[in-house]
Amino acid sequence: MNETKIMELISDMSSGQVFGVWFLIGAALVFWMQAGFAMVEAGFTRAKNTGNIIMKNLMDFCIGTVMFILIGFSLLLGEDLLGFIGKPGFDIFTSYQDFDFSNFVFNLVFCATTATIVSGAMAERTKFLSYCIYSAIISGLIYPIEAHWIWGGGWLSQLGFHDFAGSCAIHMVGGISALIGAKILGARIGKFKRDKNGKVTKVNAFPGHSLALGALGVFILWFGWYGFNGAAAKSIEQLGSIFLTTTIAPAVATVVCMIFTWIKYGKPDVSMCLNASLAGLVAITAPCDVADAFGAVVIGAVAGVLVVFGVWLLDHVLHIDDPVGAVAVHCMNGIWGTLAVGLFATDTAPGYSIANASGETITGLFYGGGFELLGLQALGVVTVGAWTAVTITITFFIIKAVFGLRVTREEETIGLDATEHGLPSAYAGFSMLPEYIDEDTPVLAVDGDIPVAEAVEVKQVPTFEKKVAADGTKITKIEIVCKESRLEALKNAMVGLGITGMTVSHVLGCGVQKGKLEYYRGVQVEANLLPKVQVEIVVSAVPVSKVIAMAKKVLYTGHIGDGKIFVYDVENVIKVRTGEEGYDALQDIE
Repeated sequence: MNETKIMELISDMSSGQVFGVWFLIGAALVFWMQAGFAMVEAGFTRAKNTGNIIMKNLMDFCIGTVMFILIGFSLLLGEDLLGFIGKPGFDIFTSYQDFDFSNFVFNLVFCATTATIVSGAMAERTKFLSYCIYSAIISGLIYPIEAHWIWGGGWLSQLGFHDFAGSCAIHMVGGISALIGAKILGARIGKFKRDKNGKVTKVNAFPGHSLALGALGVFILWFGWYGFNGAAAKSIEQLGSIFLTTTIAPAVATVVCMIFTWIKYGKPDVSMCLNASLAGLVAITAPCDVADAFGAVVIGAVAGVLVVFGVWLLDHVLHIDDPVGAVAVHCMNGIWGTLAVGLFATDTAPGYSIANASGETITGLFYGGGFELLGLQALGVVTVGAWTAVTITITFFIIKAVFGLRVTREEETIGLDATEHGLPSAYAGFSMLPEYIDEDTPVLAVDGDIPVAEAVEVKQVPTFEKKVAADGTKITKIEIVCKESRLEALKNAMVGLGITGMTVSHVLGCGVQKGKLEYYRGVQVEANLLPKVQVEIVVSAVPVSKVIAMAKKVLYTGHIGDGKIFVYDVENVIKVRTGEEGYDALQDIE
């Protein structure tokens, strides 16, 4: 063997070792995506269910690991049986020295991703036990069998179907499971308003409790997606191309979604744009290795609009409650990404290897390949979709019949943290304090379009008592209900008028206001019971009109929930310590 051949052999061995290590690093990045899913789902749902969300995402991986050891791995990558399943076996125990450790870990983390997609769509009202059973079944049976068709040498791969990293095998399957699960489970209490005939007349928005957590989750997922798509690359050139398309598609999707929601709703929708980033990632997952930059741009642009359409479709047409947009992101864009292979696959991509059953290279429709590849991709979507829909429907109905699928109305109202896990709050030790505003801070700038007289309503409460105190002095009680964030500014304003005595109570309240319309994920935000403060002031020397005018000025923004002011006549005031009455009893607080 000459020196040149020796150097080539060493280079090949080194390259193989490097990509073997990268393969495992990619698996670790995909595992890290579990944290991203947990943060997105927690942030997009209400705080009272945060612990339940975290627990479900944790158990998706842990239960999935157990099921993958017992049966899932062999069904996916065992010896092919008639192109349908892998041969069940326990090589991990009986032949450990020859076991494919890396492949097991790599495929395990993908399996866990499929299971966890469903968690968000069924959030806030699913029994924890029932969810764990679902997670075991999809990890042990549903996912491994269809993934064998695509990646384990099964019949779809033999025909030439291509899904490089899982738009179909993972995201579409998880999205279809989420759609069916949410439909069988039913909507959260209050999500849809119905008339006496059961027809939906209004869709209500339930804003997530922390967009910061949601955004953190999206960035974690995007980071992990470089491993998700890139771990199976076979060359530096192919890896670079995959990283490129995996960057372009979500970025374009997010920009398109921002522009679209800005035009449609008047403001760029934050949570929808976060979903759009994920939608672009899902859509590029199948074609990431065979698309070029132009293809990635188009794939991402379609994903950015499709995710908005998907959320609207579920809310306003199908009336299916999906708190985090899992169906729009994973199901619809999983389908789109799978079909996009048949449109944008180009043999100019590094390491291109798509071939039909005859071994002939085939490319996408828009790159001169005709309809053959697109037809194969459509066949995969239909067959894998049908397998998933049938098996997951049977699974959920059996779970519903045996264990029940949904918590009680009371448990849902209280929150699953307390009722399912005995956890009073996922944020123990924290309290929701009003925003601090010092006395030098000016009142909020008016950004609403409703006159102050309508936004901060004043009501004169009728009374049957005498309208003057016993000594003839008129005494008035002013009761102000407002946002917690404006308390400090209100207090400072009252002190500036010479009022130093007031009683403040924390209350929950809602009302119908003609404030500025606000939207969350394209749905108008309705009034819910929200934290408020109730401030009570009794005056005699300070003119009531001045107190009201100052309170309105401080509280007004033009948005829903600015507050209300109630004015009462007071018969008398008696100071217990001194026995003083009327005007004299108030002099140390005005």
